[in-house]
Amino acid sequence: MREANRLIDLRSDTVTQPTPAMRRAMAEAEVGDDVLGDDPTVQRLEETAAQRVGKEAGLFTPSGIMANLVSLMTLTARNEEVILGDQSHLYTAEVGGLGVFGNVFLHVLPNLPDGTIPINRLRDAIRDAVYTPKTRVISLENTHNRCGGAVLPIEYLYQVAALARERGVWLHLDGARIFNAAVALGVDAATIAQPFEVVNFCFSKGLGAPVGSIVCGSRAFIQEARRTRRMLGGGMRQAGVLAAAALVALNEMIDRLAEDHENARILAEGLANIAGVLIEPARVQTNIVIFELDPATGWTSSSFQQALQARGVLLSLSGTRLRAVTHYGITRADVERTLAIIQQTLRSG
Repeated sequence: MREANRLIDLRSDTVTQPTPAMRRAMAEAEVGDDVLGDDPTVQRLEETAAQRVGKEAGLFTPSGIMANLVSLMTLTARNEEVILGDQSHLYTAEVGGLGVFGNVFLHVLPNLPDGTIPINRLRDAIRDAVYTPKTRVISLENTHNRCGGAVLPIEYLYQVAALARERGVWLHLDGARIFNAAVALGVDAATIAQPFEVVNFCFSKGLGAPVGSIVCGSRAFIQEARRTRRMLGGGMRQAGVLAAAALVALNEMIDRLAEDHENARILAEGLANIAGVLIEPARVQTNIVIFELDPATGWTSSSFQQALQARGVLLSLSGTRLRAVTHYGITRADVERTLAIIQQTLRSG
């Protein structure tokens, strides 16, 4: 049973601790030098991950940001552009790396609250004139972090894919939480990934591994992506120690994501019943809960976050909004205690 004074850390699903099975796998991992191409555990991970999303090959990377960089730098050339949403992780949280390292322009369009970008806006944004950068890639995010963990509908993905094919543009998926999307939709991840030439996803978010992400695509693409990873300093040596935990995550941690989604739903519905909290619980589809406070409470999001921390609940800020993310290690009892502490804190103000 969780100690009463122990922190409930809802800042992100990146704060998970490795499972006992992951720790054993890491300790016992068979390793080689991955830069030289002979780490058997990394090879097994790359093959398994690619199969899960229906692609030919995979490339292990240290982080999701590097996975995005490797993917998009390999798909583009200097002075080309990527169309993406203004709420995307690529635009809001990756320090402009694609522009700095790839000399690639970000053509930013507004995301709707459900994480989509209207098809007509995408169609009008694609450019190939002599006096503009050439549009090379459309990049989508699923689930969509800053849109409350929204799941992009399958029909929408195929509509964007049809447009991309029509206009000769690559389609990239930042699928950091693709398995959350798959569980929410009741499909396998390969169904979501199918329209995309390149897909990357994280092992260290909902799946609970300590480190790592992966890029998946055709064998020819991955061969070139390996060069990009090397250029960015992403080549690791005995990386099988990390890949071993990621393999456990793929094999053992996907089905349990439904528990995180249920806890997030309970949290959202409980928040909706607390006076002073502004939230639309119906918009919570996966493991991310974003809410605001009524200004009449007298609290700012920052001051409320600090007050909750003092009482043992850690949340993150998403702009001026508060964000809670359920994950491995967070129980139904933790959710109920969080709701009680939020209510008590609001009353104390």
